[in-house]
Amino acid sequence: MKPAIILFFSFFFALPAWAQMSQQQRDSLNKLSQADHQLMMKMLGIDSLRPGPSGNPQAPNAANSDESKVRYEDVPDPLIFESGKPVKNTKDWEARKLELFELFDREMYGRTPENLPSVTWEMVWEKDTLIGSVETTYKKMKGIVDNSSYPSISVAIDFEYGVPTNVDKSVPLVLEFGWIWPVGMQRPPAPPGPTWQEQVLSKGWGFGVIIPTSYQADNGAGLRAGIIGMVNKGEPRKLDDWGTLKAWAWGASRALDHLENDPKVNADKVTIEGLSRYGKAAIVAMAYDSRFAVGLIGSSGAGGAKMLRRVFGEQVENLAASGEYHWFAPNFIKYAGRLNQDDLPVDAHELIALCAPRPMFISVGSPTEEGQWIDGKGMFGAAVFAGPVYELLGRKPLTTSMFPPIQTFLDGGDLAFRQHEGGHTVGPNWPYFIEWVKKYLE
Repeated sequence: MKPAIILFFSFFFALPAWAQMSQQQRDSLNKLSQADHQLMMKMLGIDSLRPGPSGNPQAPNAANSDESKVRYEDVPDPLIFESGKPVKNTKDWEARKLELFELFDREMYGRTPENLPSVTWEMVWEKDTLIGSVETTYKKMKGIVDNSSYPSISVAIDFEYGVPTNVDKSVPLVLEFGWIWPVGMQRPPAPPGPTWQEQVLSKGWGFGVIIPTSYQADNGAGLRAGIIGMVNKGEPRKLDDWGTLKAWAWGASRALDHLENDPKVNADKVTIEGLSRYGKAAIVAMAYDSRFAVGLIGSSGAGGAKMLRRVFGEQVENLAASGEYHWFAPNFIKYAGRLNQDDLPVDAHELIALCAPRPMFISVGSPTEEGQWIDGKGMFGAAVFAGPVYELLGRKPLTTSMFPPIQTFLDGGDLAFRQHEGGHTVGPNWPYFIEWVKKYLE
């Protein structure tokens, strides 16, 4: 499969409802997104942006996929304070973390509002069912967000989870950012073998799926609705307001709140997992909520675990354009205007560092199957640069700083990495992740 085609499927799988929209509906959403994007540019005093490269390797403006052209220097050191002083111990690191959170909040992901509305969880249904060979208690939940501060917008979080029925103790759980396929929409063929849910249940653990687009749409047109619109009372965002990735992470934290009250779930051993844009959301969720014990970050690319300073594959200009800018704070747009990726005060390795000392598995697909857009080497490099923080905190970094051959499993540290043989999926890496994570969950 050609990389350009894979990029289409990445978008298609992340947004199944989009494929069911009429062209008129899509055009309307795009128009509203572009209008909001233009408003943010005006607020920033920017007239134009640099266009991002194409994900089609045959296009005249194709994204760079030539390693000989990669140059990135002046990578910020997570263990150096903004004042230039070194971080010498764990106490220093706690102070340095506050600096990094401030930089990410102001310049990239946006500030999570204070005094967010409460969420009341209601059970839609509960049933005992057989998943694979495991008897499972399966619950479908709806988190009703208190909209008394702005009744014009209603928000609810869709979340479902299952745990083995015949257990007499609380169990670990893997929580995935996922989606619900619209009724009647043809799904892609299922890969052979057990599903990830079946694999997790067979270990005696639970699984959960939260639907991020149920509480915040994946487009700029939706920023005046959902949890972002509710908090802003339907008004446009300010330049340092949170973006969709932060909002999706907020919803995952609310699901974790509910799991803390379920005696069948060991809420101290919950893994957060996601693929592609949901991989970005998963690493943001893990960085900003220390209750998540482990991260499985799938093909998150630019805006997630990939070094933005590395000019290879998707770039800042793509993220800041009208199709993806809503993931971030409006301030981030300026890095595709009068500034560039080298002007960012932070990069992906420092996001990974904010997850330390908790273990993280970074998953990516084959460059020939998934394509080079995701930039597996850029994610590996970010993990390498985050390694000294894990060491400072008494944890093991990646076991090598040399990018390994495909299908090499780097499992000897608290940071793990594997580039699997498939495309834009976590699928082939699930057995490796489960084997690696046992020492943390059991």
